[in-house]
Amino acid sequence: RALSALRHPNVVGLHQIFETPTELYLVMDKVAGGELFDRIVSCGTFSEGNAQTVMRQLLEVVAFMHARGVIHRDIKPENILLVSPDAWEIKVSDFGLVKMLDPD
Repeated sequence: RALSALRHPNVVGLHQIFETPTELYLVMDKVAGGELFDRIVSCGTFSEGNAQTVMRQLLEVVAFMHARGVIHRDIKPENILLVSPDAWEIKVSDFGLVKMLDPD
């Protein structure tokens, strides 16, 4: 529910949900760059500019979520996906531990 309400360039998009008696299927954005964790391991170090790009996007999307009462509770490199193998655009994923704040 939280993910379907969040429309932001740095949140992985949820397009459809299919359910069978035993399975739940989520149709989400294709994100071809892999996890930030894997990029950290393979690159070892980042330029200051690349680190700044990732952190700026991450801070913007966290502020966006918090402004809507959505607390992710599991931000880590494994849950930050890179849009393509040669770019630094990110999408936050894995909303399994989300907490929705009561607006009151």
